[in-house]
Amino acid sequence: MSLLTLKDVTFNYVGTPLLESVNGRLLAKEHVVLLGPNGTGKSTLMRLLMKQIKPDAGQLTWEPHITVRGLDQQLELPLEKTVLEFLSGVFHASFIQEQQMQKYYQESMTLSGEAQLKKIAQATRIQEALSDSGFYQYQTEISKILTGVGLSTDILNDRIQTLSGGMRSKVKLAELLLAESDVLLLDEPTNFLDETQVNWLVRYLKGWPKAFILVTHEPDVAKEVAEVIWVIEQKSLSIYRGNYAYYLTEKELRATQHHKAVTAQRKWIKQTETFIAKNIVRASTTKLAQSRRKVLEKTTRLNPLEKKKEYRFEWPLSRPTGQKVLEVEHLEVGYEGPLVEAIDWTVLKGEKWVITGKNGVGKSTLMKTINEIIPSLEGRFRWIDTADVNYFSQERAFEKEETPFSVIHEAFPLWDQEQIYSLLGLFGLKADKAKRSMRTLSGGEQTKVRMALIAKIKSNVLIFDEPTNHLDIEIKAALQKALIEYQGTVILVSHEKPFYEPICDRQLILERASHE
Repeated sequence: MSLLTLKDVTFNYVGTPLLESVNGRLLAKEHVVLLGPNGTGKSTLMRLLMKQIKPDAGQLTWEPHITVRGLDQQLELPLEKTVLEFLSGVFHASFIQEQQMQKYYQESMTLSGEAQLKKIAQATRIQEALSDSGFYQYQTEISKILTGVGLSTDILNDRIQTLSGGMRSKVKLAELLLAESDVLLLDEPTNFLDETQVNWLVRYLKGWPKAFILVTHEPDVAKEVAEVIWVIEQKSLSIYRGNYAYYLTEKELRATQHHKAVTAQRKWIKQTETFIAKNIVRASTTKLAQSRRKVLEKTTRLNPLEKKKEYRFEWPLSRPTGQKVLEVEHLEVGYEGPLVEAIDWTVLKGEKWVITGKNGVGKSTLMKTINEIIPSLEGRFRWIDTADVNYFSQERAFEKEETPFSVIHEAFPLWDQEQIYSLLGLFGLKADKAKRSMRTLSGGEQTKVRMALIAKIKSNVLIFDEPTNHLDIEIKAALQKALIEYQGTVILVSHEKPFYEPICDRQLILERASHE
């Protein structure tokens, strides 16, 4: 049974096609992984599927009565609600049923005989239905899923607005898994999960009894969960009905066949054009040449497959520092109270540190504190006076009217257009993307713009707070190489062990503060 049908779906940004003539079907219980480099339209396709935006042409049809829920990169949540209130919303219909059941039981107490038995029977049927649906185990299920995604049940009474960005993403993911919809749409759900939590989610999705479409840049995840691979390439959708290994083999085969077809067509076009040029003016062959010209005009030209973007960049070094670059003494960070145990920490010249710890423990708060964006609660820290710090923060909100071009121009007002386009091009953002609203770009493209902002700043200390979220494999590898080669001091917040291990030779593990 087909749950979703895509027929010639096209979507444009300011007249420029991003997706063209997309066709495909999602079958019941099908586990799909959606692949493609940053900026190819994965998040746009997911937003189309979630009905957040409409296609410019074609048809996108969900079967009637199908429940579809999604995790997107916009992540809009009811900030005023507690975590428990938000997660319990999944069972809202069941709560209504339970209230009706209680009403029937109460009414039965005022009745007798047949009328009483009828009310009790009505209440019993609802109770049995609630029991069969797992309603009475929902709190146990909430606890199980929260633990799986790396959250403690201690946050159930916390308001969502008090949580970090990573924790909010996990809460939303937990809510989707609790809802058990007919179709799950998951746009990079592993961004804020560590290795243990990713493994838990992979196991959970492998056992998921219904359909899902998962966007990921992590091959290991795709290898484990994919039964079908969708790939956005050449502005369209290619479908590989097999697992990740099948996709890799079939992709090479299709690429070889496509190359042969392009070569053969170009040869035929050249031969046909030569024949037309020689014979169009001869009376005896004019009709034949005209006929071939009509065939040539109607021929759809094949284009070579797009090559993978290769990224090469480096972080320019400023002056040398002394030996003790950063000294931290009994530092407490947080807002209303300390998030993490008091920190004593010394960073020496040329060391490369990774900061790890659970979501919400205060990693980003520590980075904001030592960059003097927020004040410390207790203790002190001191940078050496020769430290030139270049800081990539985890979050930055963009105004609706901002574009990649305007963001870079504001940071470097003396640069000309060529310099701005050249910098954005280093990060794979072509001219058509440079003038688009930042809010229309994918999470990976927004991250690339933010990286471009600090790419030309000379420094001897680099601080990166979760830089790999939303990034595709190619630019992630280039960033890793650039940080390995950087001759200054590095402080990196990351949950991706395969990314940070080759870079960092020191680790600071943050532990949640005790409030006893």
